[in-house]
Amino acid sequence: MSSLGEEAKDWVISIVIAIVLAFIIRQFVVELYIVDGPSMRPTLQSQERLVVNKFIYDFRAPEKGEILVFQYPRDTSRDFIKRVIATPGDTIEIKGGRVFVNDQMLTEDYILEPTRSEYPKATVPEGTVFVMGDNRNNSEDSRFADVGFVPYKLIKGKAVLVFWPFSAFKTLP
Repeated sequence: MSSLGEEAKDWVISIVIAIVLAFIIRQFVVELYIVDGPSMRPTLQSQERLVVNKFIYDFRAPEKGEILVFQYPRDTSRDFIKRVIATPGDTIEIKGGRVFVNDQMLTEDYILEPTRSEYPKATVPEGTVFVMGDNRNNSEDSRFADVGFVPYKLIKGKAVLVFWPFSAFKTLP
């Protein structure tokens, strides 16, 4: 009878350890997200599942070209996913359907179509990034006042992998 009690105790301990490890991993290491909407097409499709590295930006700042998840500044209960276009100290300008960072036109083979909007030349403040969706004409991003320059403190992590649907499995820049 005591061996049954020992086995039950081992199971309870194993389940508690698994729950604690899952909590730690989700809280500090990686989190899973679902893409909601068309703003990152063609790179990401709505309803794809992503793995987001939550700790990378504890060791370094976001870099141009990375795709990140951040809290929407107007409502931090919502998360947005966009691409980093410019980092602190960079100048950003959009004119004639082209994006310029530090007066150099970006080569953007990942966008759905050229940008129809204009954005006056501005410098990205320290501690923030300028982000845009790859579907430039259907993306609420740093060009809009309600998003603006995204503060580091609102960044949740770097999208690193699409894992579902399995046919779309890929790593991200």
